[in-house]
Amino acid sequence: MDRARLIAEVRRLRAGIREHRDSTGHDLCWHHPALWELLPEKVNPAIAVPPWEKFMRGCIHYRASLDRQRPDAPIHDKEFDG
Repeated sequence: MDRARLIAEVRRLRAGIREHRDSTGHDLCWHHPALWELLPEKVNPAIAVPPWEKFMRGCIHYRASLDRQRPDAPIHDKEFDG
């Protein structure tokens, strides 16, 4: 890669990382293929989905970890309307 192309690639990757980092509210819970598509190798990720009960326990665990890691975070008190 020449210098200009390398700089453009770094900017593209940083923009994708920032978009993911800056997600909030219900967007924190979603599958993020746009982030994975920033990688040069194109694959169709073979994801496995847990059963609902185990999935929901994971969501609760994740939300509890946010309480520990970011107790100062503002509350996003909106229903998901997707």
